[in-house]
Amino acid sequence: MSFIDYKKVVIVQTTNQHTHISPAERVRAAFASARSGKRGVLIPYFMVGYPSAKQSVAVILAAAEAGADIIELGMPFSDPLADGPAIQQAGHQAIERGMTIRGCMEVARQVSAQSDVPLILMGYYNPVLAYGIEHFCQDAIASGVCGLIIPDLPPEEATPLQEAAIQAGLTLIFLVPPTTPDARIASIAQRAATIPGSFIYCVSLSGVTGARGSLPEHLPAFLLRVLGYTKSHDLPIAVGFGLSKPEHISTIVQLADGAVVGSALVRLLDEHPENEQVAAVREYIQALHMATACE
Repeated sequence: MSFIDYKKVVIVQTTNQHTHISPAERVRAAFASARSGKRGVLIPYFMVGYPSAKQSVAVILAAAEAGADIIELGMPFSDPLADGPAIQQAGHQAIERGMTIRGCMEVARQVSAQSDVPLILMGYYNPVLAYGIEHFCQDAIASGVCGLIIPDLPPEEATPLQEAAIQAGLTLIFLVPPTTPDARIASIAQRAATIPGSFIYCVSLSGVTGARGSLPEHLPAFLLRVLGYTKSHDLPIAVGFGLSKPEHISTIVQLADGAVVGSALVRLLDEHPENEQVAAVREYIQALHMATACE
């Protein structure tokens, strides 16, 4: 597990009003809390509006209750270049059933009213631009959101959103794929270090999202390379893309600070009728949570 100076992070007990620390810092506090418990952070991803807005709220709350430390809320988009087939299909159906950015905000509002788990909106930049950057950040914070991940926004072009996010009290998280040159990793880490509550999201493999049977062989070397640039900034590292099994989580938390699971949750919802989905999500997240313990 990577070394992070968590003494610099103030962990404060929060209520549903989230008044004690900023939303952005609640994300970093989740890493600090996990670290103090000698485990990694578990970050499940849900496509908002899949299978429905109402069911999204139910399954997200089930994940929060079952041990999720941070939850990513996927905003459906018509051209999701980084998403694999499962998430693409879920997003397509969510849009067909009427889910919008404003609808995502409403789901976040309902979840945050009932849970203290930090919420991160994850989606593409065009809808954010169409919504209006400042308006989007203000509505996100008002809906209980703590941070943003925009996969198709290069850090070099992120300044307008970064400034609006920080002004609103949100954090902004950047992705680092394994093909990233060292100089660019250093630059991204340096930028992320200026954003309250941020962490580095390491993409485990080149290509789109999707659950895989095994982790890439290059992953330990890649994460060690990223750690070389994040360590001095006290930036946590989370790993996503391709994770689906408790043994994946067990491996990741020995190498990094957190693990993201997405496509496997979409598949889990597909495999169960609606009246069984909440229980299935709760059981799955509990199994993954048990795997977050660090040796």
